[in-house]
Amino acid sequence: MARKPPSWWFDGARVPVSARALSQLYASAVSTRSWLYRKRLRRSVAVEVPVIVVGNLIAGGSGKTPLAIALVERLRAAGYTPGVASRGYGREDEKHARWVEADTDPRVGGDEPVLIAARTGAKVRVDRDRAAAARALVAAGCDVVVCDDGLQHYRLRRDIEIEVIDGRRRYGNGLLIPAGPLRERAARSGSVDFRVVNGGAEGVAEPGFGEWPMRLQTSRVQPMRGGRPLPLATFANSRVHAVAGIGDPERFFSTLRAQGIAVVPHAFPDHHRYSAADLQFGSDLPVLMTEKDAVKCRPFAADRHYSVPITAELPEAFWITLLDRLAP
Repeated sequence: MARKPPSWWFDGARVPVSARALSQLYASAVSTRSWLYRKRLRRSVAVEVPVIVVGNLIAGGSGKTPLAIALVERLRAAGYTPGVASRGYGREDEKHARWVEADTDPRVGGDEPVLIAARTGAKVRVDRDRAAAARALVAAGCDVVVCDDGLQHYRLRRDIEIEVIDGRRRYGNGLLIPAGPLRERAARSGSVDFRVVNGGAEGVAEPGFGEWPMRLQTSRVQPMRGGRPLPLATFANSRVHAVAGIGDPERFFSTLRAQGIAVVPHAFPDHHRYSAADLQFGSDLPVLMTEKDAVKCRPFAADRHYSVPITAELPEAFWITLLDRLAP
């Protein structure tokens, strides 16, 4: 289970000296690894089809999975047969690769891969070795591979890199782990093919030069015990328990508040493994949760539990440019 990020990553608090020292060691290791691949002392593995990597430079969520889902859907609409490669962070027995389907237990498949499989119906392969996952997808008939959260997995050669940036938090204090949230130095952003900004200070995309805006939209909720979807507006002017175990729970809570919903927030760590007790809040108010949380809470969902699906929306020019880059 992922832990809550240290307060100093994003709120300007003083960084402990010990964290700065460890950050320097981490930075040295990252630089050395990057240099080995640049000098081809370590070899990247290529596959026979295009590879699109969706990732970010910070630890934690920024909207990668909704973009990966939108990417799969747009590729399929353009005539491709996309497959998704993922590590499947937080799953049991990460040493073993496996295929993930909509009904796969998230404990063994990973919450994000199960969500992608459920939303898209695409072939999804989880493997610590993303290059091996890509080869398996190609062998299964996929003609383009989308790598979810693989920006730092240099062993897999990629044709297109997409960095997803949290428009509200950006790069935090600009320091590397554990002193800050960065997995690589911010300068790495200059080498990616597309920089996508998820929201802004108030949830409104605020892209800078060379950046593409992305908005996460939602308008309905899905009863987790089955039944027809309901308009999200059904809960306007009502109090609800809101559950979010994602990288930035406040983004989900703000989305609900923007719809006039009175939120009782319940933030959990990213990739939290839920139990039925986690959803016992001492009242019978409706419980609204992210899709990523819902796939893990299905076994003990009650009638008052609802999943809130979101859709990533980007300018049409982004998709045209991306597909042009893929064209032979």
